[in-house]
Amino acid sequence: MFADFPFLSILTLLPLVGAAVVAFIPRSKAQLAKLVALGWSLVVLVLSVFMWAAFTIDGDRFQFRESYTWIPAWGANFTFAADGIALVMLMLIAILFPVVILASWNDVDQSTRSAPAYFALLLSFEFTMIGVFAAADVFLFYVFFEIMLIPMYFIIGSFGSGQKQYAAVKFFLYSLVGGLFMLASVIGLWVLGGHTFDFTELAKSTAAIDQNTARWLFLGFFVAFAIKAPFFPFHTWLPDSGGAAPAGAAALLVGVMDKVGTFGILRYCLSLFPEASRWFAPTAMILAVIGIIYAALLAVGQNDLKRLVSYTSIAHFGFIGIGIFAFTTQAGTGAVLYMVNHGLATGLLFIVVGMFVARRGSSLVSDFGGAGKLVPVLAGVLFFAGLASLALPGTAPFVSEFLVLIGTFSTNKGYAVVATIGIVLAAAYVLWMIQRTTQGTLNPALAELPAMSKDITLREKAVVAPLIVLLLVLGFYPKPVIDVINPAVQATMQDVGAKDPVPTVEAGGKVGG
Repeated sequence: MFADFPFLSILTLLPLVGAAVVAFIPRSKAQLAKLVALGWSLVVLVLSVFMWAAFTIDGDRFQFRESYTWIPAWGANFTFAADGIALVMLMLIAILFPVVILASWNDVDQSTRSAPAYFALLLSFEFTMIGVFAAADVFLFYVFFEIMLIPMYFIIGSFGSGQKQYAAVKFFLYSLVGGLFMLASVIGLWVLGGHTFDFTELAKSTAAIDQNTARWLFLGFFVAFAIKAPFFPFHTWLPDSGGAAPAGAAALLVGVMDKVGTFGILRYCLSLFPEASRWFAPTAMILAVIGIIYAALLAVGQNDLKRLVSYTSIAHFGFIGIGIFAFTTQAGTGAVLYMVNHGLATGLLFIVVGMFVARRGSSLVSDFGGAGKLVPVLAGVLFFAGLASLALPGTAPFVSEFLVLIGTFSTNKGYAVVATIGIVLAAAYVLWMIQRTTQGTLNPALAELPAMSKDITLREKAVVAPLIVLLLVLGFYPKPVIDVINPAVQATMQDVGAKDPVPTVEAGGKVGG
């Protein structure tokens, strides 16, 4: 019924129109700006649900395709299409943005900053995020990849805290440099791929590109995506940006924006450059495993809550990396599911940390201590978010982490074994954070703060409840999401020429690998 409905172009443009409407609301009418922004994001969510329902699991790989002429001389078009991987990311965006808008209700100090400007920037950011996942034209993808830096740059630089200007500039420069590497590869791809930017056409023509040239083109894309993800050693911008950004914006930064890097590797690096992907896989796996251990060790020693959560995300992206380059359907599906579940779990963790920071006026772990005695329900939510982040069985991240490890173990046992050390370290840094902030002896300074006497509010319950429910439901019943992801991952594995290992049965019925 909805197969021909232009879901993707409407979904892309809706937040941009909403951003323009909110931006023109007078600064004195902050409450109206918030309500309009929230309402607009909910409309995007409803339309996304209809798109999810209209997606045919056993249908074409790319669905909801639209194409409109843009720059004929370059062969560039406004082409949109979504496979299962893009669809689950678009759904994640649609869920997180209204949650973040509601969580950011009181984040803007009206005496110094404009609330309409902040919420207009959030909607502008949603526009770029939807565009980058919906694009099926490589040049259009590159344009969205670059312009998504702009709203986040202003959110961090104007509405952040601490060294916000330094963090904003570092974030912008790192991503811009990565984008220049990708631009060089995009131009090379256009020249050698038949003067087209259409992803489907390029996937057919790149096989004729010289092997060494394809490897260089692959590296141009990979560096840009590795910086965006971020993978070790391109990660240093994230702790600064996550620490300086408002908590809601930081949830979007690590929950959605960073997934552009891993999505780009799956969509563009693997499908367009299969031989180069196989050639670079051992190096990528090594970097991913180093990132898991290195970031976990750094997280253990952090005294800043927001920087600690940022380092945990770097470790999680290491798991996604090994899942991608293990080249098995199980690991690949686990990696994509990890992208979704990480967005939900870390988004919740950042938001709850933001609630504690707003009450205390500080993000330092040492400024807390025994806070659970004053805000027990909020402390319980923090505990749940922490357990979900470390992939406790029964929560959604456990399923994805299990799939990644079991899929990787079947082809790369050593990497899988070393990666499990990161799970032990995750328990250490999460439990250390919870113990130091909410447990133990009450810090006398907390009792003197009026804000610390207020446990979780009705608005805050409305913020955290959807994420908690999703983390539990997908922890026990991930099948609806896995069914959407699987066909796209299988098609990607076919593109790269990878086959799942077949178990062998020895005499006597013993199963061997």
